[in-house]
Amino acid sequence: MANPWKKAFVCGHPIAHSRSPLIHGYWLAQHGIEGSYEAIDVDPSHFDAFAADLYESGFVGGNVTLPHKEAAYRAADQSDDASREIGAVNTLWFEDGLLCATNTDVHGFVANLDEHAPGWSDGRGAAVVLGAGGAARAVLYALKAKGFGDIRIVNRTLERAQALASRFGSSFTAHPMAAVDSLLSDCSLVVNTTALGMHGRDSLDVDLDRLPDHALVTDIVYVPLETPLLASARRRGLNTVDGLGMLLHQAVPGFEKWFGIRPHVTPELRALIVADMEAKRG
Repeated sequence: MANPWKKAFVCGHPIAHSRSPLIHGYWLAQHGIEGSYEAIDVDPSHFDAFAADLYESGFVGGNVTLPHKEAAYRAADQSDDASREIGAVNTLWFEDGLLCATNTDVHGFVANLDEHAPGWSDGRGAAVVLGAGGAARAVLYALKAKGFGDIRIVNRTLERAQALASRFGSSFTAHPMAAVDSLLSDCSLVVNTTALGMHGRDSLDVDLDRLPDHALVTDIVYVPLETPLLASARRRGLNTVDGLGMLLHQAVPGFEKWFGIRPHVTPELRALIVADMEAKRG
């Protein structure tokens, strides 16, 4: 007997750019699941009402993206330890009528590096995280969980970096963007969580020549796939990981919660998303 139709969503404002429907649509077709996944534009002023009506609207759950991640955390009936420490969620689902929440960006960040840079956390040297916004929170939590003991948060607004350092604990320090070059000489990992380097944005001004030869540079930006930061690191001979894998891997736990099957991130799925990116650039 076929499973009853299940529907999930991604909401944000704006949301038309989201590639999540393409990802989940691919998995629904691959596994022959009777279900749907739709993008819904929700104005911030309407989010609480939207969340309160999810169960009655027949949704089994969904994803939440900017600017609703903190509001979704507040709207949930239950959330896990990661969500509470991060203070924001991106995945919702129902259990026994209760709205549950987690932040799968943590899983996405770690799984992407595990796939493309195996052993990346073995040395656990110093890590520099560029940015102090919502995306940085998941990365900081992931690095803390992986055992990094020296995590340097660098941000144009020092007060935001200081607030995150205080939130996450003694292993974290805050620094202004002007100090970034002085922080790199003993660093094993650099993570960009800012929008700098994205198409149409300014590039990051970081002197990667100061990094040790074994350092890994990763960028959660995936449009373009190779940001100016990653291109500079590649020319320097450093190992790099782009941000597309984080997008793909963060989608896995939600799909499993909603549709009962844990999907796999495959080269075919990655190629599908890359082709869509290239088509829309053209």
